[in-house]
Amino acid sequence: MSFTAFPRLLVQIVAEVKSIKIIPIPFPAFRDRSDAGGKLAEFVNDTSNGPATVLALPRGGIPIAQPLAETLQSPLEPILVRKLPVPESPEAGFGAVAIDGSRVLNENLLTQLNLSDQEIDRITKDVLEEVRRRAREYMGHVQLPNITGRRVYLVDDGLASGYTCIVAAQMIQKFNPKSMVLAVPVAPQRTVSLVEILFKEVYCLYIQSGGSFAVASFYDDFHEMSDKEVLDILENHCNRNKYE
Repeated sequence: MSFTAFPRLLVQIVAEVKSIKIIPIPFPAFRDRSDAGGKLAEFVNDTSNGPATVLALPRGGIPIAQPLAETLQSPLEPILVRKLPVPESPEAGFGAVAIDGSRVLNENLLTQLNLSDQEIDRITKDVLEEVRRRAREYMGHVQLPNITGRRVYLVDDGLASGYTCIVAAQMIQKFNPKSMVLAVPVAPQRTVSLVEILFKEVYCLYIQSGGSFAVASFYDDFHEMSDKEVLDILENHCNRNKYE
């Protein structure tokens, strides 16, 4: 499914976007993901009643989400989605796929890449296998937690193209949450404009107004996290907090 078809499925109005500052160029705002997560948790103003769940995109979203989950006294769970990498430039993506098979594609980029439908399906299959491997590694299963009727916070260490965020929101909506809130430290303004229709609120500490954007530019330490680091955070959160 391309994102151009997705908004017709939504009933939410455009989100209220909350930010500390709109900036023209990136700067090293955070020591590391834990520092960014702490600042994001302080910034989020949650006045809602009822149960909440924090869903984080692994790997980098997990340490960002932990302080917010602690503040909200909420469960912290990984939500397994991953970008579809461009073959010649795997750091870039032409879309994303979720663990339930939901897929969104950047149709504008695909017209430039000349990938066949067979190549797109093969890449999707390979990425989906890795997504499901991570689910079994982190949770022991491939099912989302019960989020029906709950306020859901979707968290990552930053947005780039926004397609992993889009496919995650698409999957979450299938489970009838009470509301969805996006919380990220950084994002380009064009991506915030793309995804805000999916959420009731968007919290983004720094929104970059233009120019070249890279999430890593805002962090002194933006190392690629290991599965062990993710598991340690999830286990520590689970052991320290017991929720209804």
